[in-house]
Amino acid sequence: MNLTAIMLLLDLFFLIIFLSGHISYAMIASSAVTILYLGLSPTQVINTLVDAVDGFTFLAIPFFILAGDLMSHGGISERLILLADACVGWMRGGLAMVNIVASIFFGGISGSATADTASLGAILIPMMHRQGYDDEFSAAVTMTSSVQGMLIPPSHNMIIYAMAAGGLSVSALFMAGIVPGLLLGLALMIFSYILSVKRHYPKGDAFSMKRLLSAIRQSVWGMGTVIIVVIGVVFGVFTATESAAIACLYAILVSTLIYHELSPKDMLKVVKNSIRTLSTVLILIAASGPFGFCITYLKIPSLVVEALMGLTANRYLLLLLINGIILALGTILGMASIIVIVTPILLPILLNIGLSPIQFGVMLILNCGIGLITPPVGGVLFIGSGLTGKSIEDLTKQTFPFLLVMLFVLLLVTYCPAFSLALPQALGLI
Repeated sequence: MNLTAIMLLLDLFFLIIFLSGHISYAMIASSAVTILYLGLSPTQVINTLVDAVDGFTFLAIPFFILAGDLMSHGGISERLILLADACVGWMRGGLAMVNIVASIFFGGISGSATADTASLGAILIPMMHRQGYDDEFSAAVTMTSSVQGMLIPPSHNMIIYAMAAGGLSVSALFMAGIVPGLLLGLALMIFSYILSVKRHYPKGDAFSMKRLLSAIRQSVWGMGTVIIVVIGVVFGVFTATESAAIACLYAILVSTLIYHELSPKDMLKVVKNSIRTLSTVLILIAASGPFGFCITYLKIPSLVVEALMGLTANRYLLLLLINGIILALGTILGMASIIVIVTPILLPILLNIGLSPIQFGVMLILNCGIGLITPPVGGVLFIGSGLTGKSIEDLTKQTFPFLLVMLFVLLLVTYCPAFSLALPQALGLI
């Protein structure tokens, strides 16, 4: 064990982050210095940078990001809100229920919590304000329900995890996220209903089958993206990468020829936004190459396994401890960063206690989703603050009870494998 090299790698990594350096630069710089210290060839840095993103499956990430942005700006958000309102808007706290159900629909298109919050929140939070809902409550519902989008396919974060874990089945991961995503939505709806009754929030219009059928007709074209991805990948019609490319083409056709809400000027804006998002994601994935090489070369996963197993051999306590570690990282690091850093370290521990890597993927994504809503660097929390004009402190207080609901769902996913594994097993994917 080269303790000096390990300390050099980790100390330099956290020092650069502490000095407000981007995490990708921290990974590259600390890895490069460590590789030079170990006397290895400097070309190892370049080789591992390239190898980290040299995979056909990674092409799915830019396509899914672009497809989500196309549908976000192509009129799909408004139509999904109409569909959700027709389904559940008649309940007490109807707009809160609409918010959550719309996130389920929207998540199946964008796969992004930040896109969900920004797109749906810009429409629903003002609507909820006009009907007498507290701004903090409206933002809390919008932010927490947006996490469903990272669990319900397609999710580019699932693809990142699949590659970080050594090439897991993307279709199995997609299917594994459906039940936990719906479970999270149901739990948030129950809690929102209880608060709505307690605070006397209004009901929506009475249920109308005619309105429901009209909403389905308007939104069915947008929902076709989900059908293309889910059915196509699960039943082997095409790969995840091919489905993402087809989803992109479909999104362009729907947004321009059917909904007529995506102009050439809007298209340029969408492409620029997608490139900006993609650049952030891919530089992180590339940077994880040399960093992961150093972690493996220095046998850090083995050391962590021995340390954690030395603390407790109890499977339940170990899972609780691992969730706590990821949740703590979620308060200071971004989602993609956590995935590429912790997967090679923690996955061996979980395999050692017999946990499925598919189940861990769902646990990890949900953990990271919770991190997006926790200060000090919760990206979704900042979007919610911007939409409402409320301070981070006020939103955090209002969101805390919702976070407890999300933690309850996380424990169910952690300790009840069937929530994640039953559907992919039934489809013969694992």
